[in-house]
Amino acid sequence: MDARDAPPVTERHTRDGIVDTALRLLEETGLPDLSMRRLAAALGVQPSALYWHFENKQSLLAAVADRIVAAAPAVPATSDGHARVTAVAFAVRDALLAHRDGAEIVMSTQALGLGSDASHTRLREALGGDAGAATVLLQFILGHASLVQQRIQAARFGAYPQTEAEVVAQTSADFAAGIRMILAGR
Repeated sequence: MDARDAPPVTERHTRDGIVDTALRLLEETGLPDLSMRRLAAALGVQPSALYWHFENKQSLLAAVADRIVAAAPAVPATSDGHARVTAVAFAVRDALLAHRDGAEIVMSTQALGLGSDASHTRLREALGGDAGAATVLLQFILGHASLVQQRIQAARFGAYPQTEAEVVAQTSADFAAGIRMILAGR
């Protein structure tokens, strides 16, 4: 049997297809319920089939984190360095907030040294090569986005005194103020 006779590879059997499905399940169920068994069931495969593409759940989550971060839009270079840094920081933050539990996934991946350093690289470049400031700024972004996502979840269940929209508006202003403080102290 040659390649022309082989059954077509379906998207669910590729690394990208698995990450796509993991992101969809993440939106539906959240990180606590995103298991390899649930993912395999959604793909119509045995859980062991996932390990052909990913060594373990953390390596799968690292690929999911990379996809989340890669969705941050590019920011054009500007003459005002602080404006560029702020725009890059908001782009990364917004990419994290675009996915349920996105900040937690990226934070845990970064903590374990897995996945890409794309966010750090973008921030370092916007900061003129200052790796230390990029590290501090990324940690601020991850912590802030995690707090925002927790408040949004609580607001959805009526366990926080603000609506989701109020949480987003308030924390956006707080985030901008935090970026200004970090940049002023650098």
